[in-house]
Amino acid sequence: MKGLAPLFLGIFGTFAFSWVGLTVIPNWQIGHLNPQSDEEGTDIYPMPQSGMVQWGARVYAANGCVYCHSEQVRADYAGADIERKWGDRRSAPRDYIFERPVFLGKMRMGQDLANIGARAPAEQESPSPSGGGNPGGSPTGPAQSPSPPTAQPKAQGAQSPGASAAPQQQPATSPATSPATSPTSPASKPATIAGAGTGIASPSPAAAAVVSSPGAPPLAGPPWPEQTAGLPPMYSAAWHHVHLYSPRSINFDSNMPSYRFLYQACRISDVRSSDALQLTGSDAPPEGWEIIPTYDAKCLVAYMMALNQSHPLKEVKSAGAAPAASPAASPSAAPGGQPPPK
Repeated sequence: MKGLAPLFLGIFGTFAFSWVGLTVIPNWQIGHLNPQSDEEGTDIYPMPQSGMVQWGARVYAANGCVYCHSEQVRADYAGADIERKWGDRRSAPRDYIFERPVFLGKMRMGQDLANIGARAPAEQESPSPSGGGNPGGSPTGPAQSPSPPTAQPKAQGAQSPGASAAPQQQPATSPATSPATSPTSPASKPATIAGAGTGIASPSPAAAAVVSSPGAPPLAGPPWPEQTAGLPPMYSAAWHHVHLYSPRSINFDSNMPSYRFLYQACRISDVRSSDALQLTGSDAPPEGWEIIPTYDAKCLVAYMMALNQSHPLKEVKSAGAAPAASPAASPSAAPGGQPPPK
């Protein structure tokens, strides 16, 4: 009997310390985070979302999207998310302070969606149902700035010695080259297929080898989608509607279910609706009919277009920050390629 009191006290102390360490302290550290702003108080991130976006998050959860897609970019030491160009930095707690609930996700049958809104065409600063052409002339028109045009030839030159041994690696030799930088180049077509799922840039040569090798599993989920002729610009609001209505019209190997119940067929009375989907082939409605999104579909697309963690945070170092300081510390920075004097 004398040993029961210390036993129960030890059990209670174990649970108490665990609760304090796993619940109280983390909530004290990150439970009261505020949006980040500059000295003038103008550049505020994140911002509260509209009611339409919040309702779209409910539609997103109700249709099980969270079971196949995550919304967290892992650090480079924990995964290849940044290498896949799913984001320029890892996700941080401040990114989610206005989200209830937070759809971090743990399964990735498809790509990560933490920055899917940042991949929209540049002219679409807000969700637009029309999804018209891209005035910039790019078929994909990503919002991210492409890398310098000289990056691809430089990487190709570095890859050329091993071209005969692994010819399938040639199309994706530039890890930082956007598919939109050279749409007419013969080498750009395979690179688009390998990296268009990111919407920002193609993966690294090692990642491209995994994707393109026969019999090897892809990096994550089904093959990457690519811009298809006759469809809206990739990752625009109109493109998202077509993807939700008929995923296999964009990627024929997609295992994503079709959400046609979020759309309705209407007879064209006078003129075609600006919200009508741009469908081709067997997905096109009969003559005199059109497919328009319901309010739930519009909210779902608005929610995906609002997913954007590309804003830099003070507590997180972006992936592009490290190479900027490397030339000054490089031995080749000194004249003649010699190490700088100590």
